[in-house]
Amino acid sequence: MSENWGPLLVAAARRDLETRARLVESGELFGGYHPEMEKVHDENAALLARVFDDIGWPGRREFGDDGAGAAFLILQHAIGHPDLQRRGLALILDAIPEGQANPLDAAYLADRIAIFEGAEQTFGTQFDWDANGQLSPAPVRDPESLDERRASVGLPPIAETIANMRANAAAENETAPPDLAERRAAYDAWARKAGWRA
Repeated sequence: MSENWGPLLVAAARRDLETRARLVESGELFGGYHPEMEKVHDENAALLARVFDDIGWPGRREFGDDGAGAAFLILQHAIGHPDLQRRGLALILDAIPEGQANPLDAAYLADRIAIFEGAEQTFGTQFDWDANGQLSPAPVRDPESLDERRASVGLPPIAETIANMRANAAAENETAPPDLAERRAAYDAWARKAGWRA
């Protein structure tokens, strides 16, 4: 390794989680993409891009679960960087057969990319508020075989995850937006501005 990337990735991921926890505690996180959170995500994305350029995917054999897990968290949160997320997914998929990456991580990231692109997700890992004010899976392809696909990557049945997601939202005092149509329009505008959609 030309740099000691492991500790840098772990520290960056810790900063992400600590910033998020503080913004949740203050009640500031859920009113759109908070500028402080976005800044952390952007700085961490720049770090991960340098890692990719240097060594490719930071695999579990060399970086352990902590380092590889930190890289995945940073990648999953690099939502303003479509090219980085797509590149990271390709690297993860290449690393899975050697045991250097986790199929579950690939499932989460593939779903996130699909939703940002305005497509249906495959594994039901991405959630949003529905018309009834409930946190529910964003659109999923072939919903009748969803639990089968989820089981193939180690995810529990979707009903269990829905219950957990709603309980977590309640614990963090996250509530449905007052105007869902307005929130969706703002989200679509952000997705176009970030380069996810034409």
